[in-house]
Amino acid sequence: LDRLGIAVRTGHHCAQPVMDRLGVQGVVRASFALYNTKEEIDALVAGVRRVSQMF
Repeated sequence: LDRLGIAVRTGHHCAQPVMDRLGVQGVVRASFALYNTKEEIDALVAGVRRVSQMF
């Protein structure tokens, strides 16, 4: 996603107990705000679809 110009955060996001329970090693999250455009959201969706095909 970074190579596509999409900034996201990775890690545990204060959810380590839940992640341990679910057997998840790490997560990625995107943050949205009032200033995000439809084009930016579309780019995120396209990027996630592209990345999901890699795994």
